[in-house]
Amino acid sequence: MTQDAFQETVFVLKDEMYRFAKKFVRSSDEAQDIVQDLMVKFWQKKQELAEYKNLKSFALKCVKNECLNRLKHENVKLGFASFSLHRSEQYHEETNNLKDYILKFIDQLPEKQKLVIHLKDVEEFDVAEICEILQMEANAVRVNLNRAREKVRAQITQLMNYEQRDLSRDL
Repeated sequence: MTQDAFQETVFVLKDEMYRFAKKFVRSSDEAQDIVQDLMVKFWQKKQELAEYKNLKSFALKCVKNECLNRLKHENVKLGFASFSLHRSEQYHEETNNLKDYILKFIDQLPEKQKLVIHLKDVEEFDVAEICEILQMEANAVRVNLNRAREKVRAQITQLMNYEQRDLSRDL
């Protein structure tokens, strides 16, 4: 594989890989490090990449595995915990932005549901691609997606009802 072919087939996936990595590690710097490390590994194995039918799925699978490996490391866990604490303090601030609430609700979902809803609704992958990336059955992807959407919908409804109740008290 030439450098131009590598840029056209692998390097174009870096943004999607970054967003997916950030869902796991929640740190921009760590996600960038993961993508950069994987790009180096892909370059070193560039001849073998031609064997993969769906390079995007393979790349995202590699991102998932690399993220999980890094999260197992104790120092990363401590850094992740401290970042999560900082992030939760930010969310305690008053905000009327529904998008922030939705992202918060998605972030509170169980890991599989969070990944499935991100890949389907944010990255716009189809169910077959999600199955390949997460190594799940199609039915399991659909069930997790449905449950995730229902939980988020219920939390949005609860939030809206709460805000309406607060407005009626002020009147």
